[in-house]
Amino acid sequence: MKCLLVTGGHGFVGKWIQRLAPAIRDRHGYRVAVTPAGFEILDPRQLDDVLAGHRPDAILHLAAQSNVPQSFRDPEATIRVNLIGTLRLFEAVKRAGLSPRVVYVSSGDVYGQIPEAELPVREDRNLHPRNPYAVSKVAAEALCCQWSRTENLQVVVARPFNHVGAGQADTFVLPGFARQIALIAEGRVAPVIEVGDIDVTRDFLHVTDVIEAYMVLIEKAQAGGIYNVCSGRGRLLRDLLESMLRLAGVQAEIRQDPARFRPAEQRVVRGCNDRLRALGWAPSDRMDEALAEILADWTSRVAAG
Repeated sequence: MKCLLVTGGHGFVGKWIQRLAPAIRDRHGYRVAVTPAGFEILDPRQLDDVLAGHRPDAILHLAAQSNVPQSFRDPEATIRVNLIGTLRLFEAVKRAGLSPRVVYVSSGDVYGQIPEAELPVREDRNLHPRNPYAVSKVAAEALCCQWSRTENLQVVVARPFNHVGAGQADTFVLPGFARQIALIAEGRVAPVIEVGDIDVTRDFLHVTDVIEAYMVLIEKAQAGGIYNVCSGRGRLLRDLLESMLRLAGVQAEIRQDPARFRPAEQRVVRGCNDRLRALGWAPSDRMDEALAEILADWTSRVAAG
């Protein structure tokens, strides 16, 4: 059976891939292998050992420093992991004499701020990164382009937008809402939800849709191609928060904290997924399910301690 190697397999998406491994085997014919906990993408020896052990037919490169505030605190480390780590992976593949299909997971954050009149954003738009994390992803995309042209590596770039589901940290917006709601429901805090700017829209996908998109890219995408992974629909954060409160049966004051507002905030986000749809992929409408999953996840975490 073909082998799919997932770097960063112990993060949010990686854990979902492990959960879905039987379905990936049955639907796509790939055995899923993940890099071990504590794996260091910058270590050539560890990379050589993993590639020798699995001889992958495809690689989904998730390993990254993906926290935007952390990228401002330590931009050099972010660039080393996200750019140099990708280079180390490509060099190891070359040393191993492999020719896998590689899906590099970039980010919709590479586009920067976009006027509403120019939405939905398409893959051919010029990139204007606004934080060190996005800079590192733009640089790694350029590396992918170079290796696909000069080293004949079959690299595809995925640009995922927001994706959600159980298991995310509360540093992300919807889990952050869910944690506060769970604490209120337990009677452990006052019925007040502290938020930033929630009158903005974001393009959300359930994490399972994102994983299916990656599999479609592995199987069908054009090497060297770039593909948005998005729903094509903007959702207002305030509406999602109110839906979560209703699902939980919680009444609370929504209190906006100006200190949480981001400067030069993108008010509306909506991507174009036409390229991905042309490969036979389509998003599901699973936001209600995702909200319920996130609430249940954080309810159990809060109850546990």
